Amino acid sequence: MPRIRNVRTEDAAQLAAIYAPLVRETAVSFELEPPSPDEMARRIESVSRTHPWIVIEEGEGPILGYAYATSHRQRPAYRWSVETTVYLDAEHRGEGLGKTLYTALLESATRWGYATALAGIALPNAASEALHASVGFTQVGVFPRAGFKFGEWHDVGWWYRPLAAVSPPRQPTPPR
Repeated sequence: MPRIRNVRTEDAAQLAAIYAPLVRETAVSFELEPPSPDEMARRIESVSRTHPWIVIEEGEGPILGYAYATSHRQRPAYRWSVETTVYLDAEHRGEGLGKTLYTALLESATRWGYATALAGIALPNAASEALHASVGFTQVGVFPRAGFKFGEWHDVGWWYRPLAAVSPPRQPTPPR
């Protein structure tokens, strides 16, 4: 039975291995070079201080996927909005793990005090669009020609999901 837990820096090599083929072979990520395990460890340390980052693994075995939230924008009024993402190992896509992982991430972001989740999806990507719809996101628009990769332009669909209706909102912090 898969279990979900918070990311650790020692997970960096496994996460980099999951992410690398998506960078090298698809337009799912607009990065052009896969991050090294050291760079992934730096990202884990930086992001997990202020936002949730979780992994799903088979028992104590290998990591099957991961999801995290990051700042949407840097200006202070945006501090309650997060951008979310989820990546699964190629061998474990289509098994329902993405929905399990994403649901846990959204619950975690809510506990942290975030109010809005946003997601950008490089188009076309029917699987990602279906995943986002299945966890309550609504598509709110498309930015045409937002990224250029593999010799062509790619549109990005933007999706929205409310997390918490706290007003006024509290400062987002890790749950204790």
